[in-house]
Amino acid sequence: MTSHSTKFAAVVLAAGKGTRMKSDFHKVLHPIAGRAMLDHLLASVGELGPARTVLVVGHGREQLEKAVAGRAQTVLQEPQLGTGHAVQQAQRTLAGFEGDVLVLYGDVPFVRARTLRAMLQRLHAPDAPAVVVLGFEPEDAGHYGRVIADEAGRIVKMVEFKDASEEERACRLCNSGLMAVRAADLFDLLSRVGNANAQGEYYLVDIVNVARDEGRASAVVVTDRPDEVTGINSRAELAAAEAQWQQFRREEAMAEGASLRAPETVFFSYDTKLGRDVTIEPNVVFGPGVTVHDGVRIKAFSHLEGCELHPGAEVGPFARLRPGAVLEKNAFVGNFVEVKNAVLHEGAKASHLTYLGDAEIGAKANIGAGTITCNYDGYFKYRTVIGERAFVGSNSALVAPVTIGADAIVAAGSTVSRDVAPGELRMVRAEQMVKPGWADRFHDAMKKKKAEKAG
Repeated sequence: MTSHSTKFAAVVLAAGKGTRMKSDFHKVLHPIAGRAMLDHLLASVGELGPARTVLVVGHGREQLEKAVAGRAQTVLQEPQLGTGHAVQQAQRTLAGFEGDVLVLYGDVPFVRARTLRAMLQRLHAPDAPAVVVLGFEPEDAGHYGRVIADEAGRIVKMVEFKDASEEERACRLCNSGLMAVRAADLFDLLSRVGNANAQGEYYLVDIVNVARDEGRASAVVVTDRPDEVTGINSRAELAAAEAQWQQFRREEAMAEGASLRAPETVFFSYDTKLGRDVTIEPNVVFGPGVTVHDGVRIKAFSHLEGCELHPGAEVGPFARLRPGAVLEKNAFVGNFVEVKNAVLHEGAKASHLTYLGDAEIGAKANIGAGTITCNYDGYFKYRTVIGERAFVGSNSALVAPVTIGADAIVAAGSTVSRDVAPGELRMVRAEQMVKPGWADRFHDAMKKKKAEKAG
């Protein structure tokens, strides 16, 4: 929660068409690290406990309404006449709201909760600024709007790049577009914003100039991490944002006690959880929903999603863990093993070339190479249960629903469709046929036939 007592609302602007993304999918719903960029932003806002969250929509409104259902109210901006006009669309929804308002952008996903908190705190500083603007100083100020401020951070003027003089363009302090304003001030100031500018639009930034003309000062808070206000408008910028996020997460993982052998080749999801002394070899990909406890080793070229690995577990190389996979203490899944909705209890192992789906593997059981659980009949899924210390020989097919008892042995090459009792040997093989000399006669006949055909 913020350190002051005033409640706040978040108004998130997401009405743009996002034409540079060239997608039928709304721009702010494109994922970064397995999570929509809009959801990255809402997660930061959520850390502060907003009283209200309002999403301003336009193009692709149905997609956005579905995406935020139950989490935010939506209001429509149509036509779209600029950022100031967009915020005005939230006025009716926030009627009677007496707290603060954070104005944010759905395509600026990485702003931190601590930064938002600093903006709200500055709004309630003793000098009581009318507006707090989040500023940043990029290496290349480019075409960003400029914030002209004095040494104390009091804003002298806000100006869009297109309308700025050469002297103003030389200023390196740029406007991120993010603002904090008291609700009572916000809509009052917006009502006096005009559109006499190069674009003929109602700019949100002009509320600072309107307040200044009325003798009220505004303030700027400057982020110490310019990359947190990076906007995303194209596929290339989306890829750059993904790279930025991954680089930060890798550094965080190593700082918290994980070893990444080739960090640049490891890809995390937004919710990946890693314990201490975890070792991750090159080219490992984490999908959403992975929890890795202390001392786990994940070998190269493995893909994990929706799974949990307990202390001492080992995975890979070239393994795939799908949703519902659980490896308990010291369990092992080796190369070219796929696990889905299955639990391997302590010390169980499947070393190679195996599919374990909808299964429970008992402690210290051994699953031989080429074993599969036949869990799907084309209509329904069925479960396989393998008892403690059971041994399943190579190239076996376990036709679910089936139970293999504790200490049982399934002979290599067996297709098991009925339960195996504890301690039992089950061998299911066709009788072997032996025909001495048959292969020699076959080869002689075929060589002769081939010679006759060539002649």
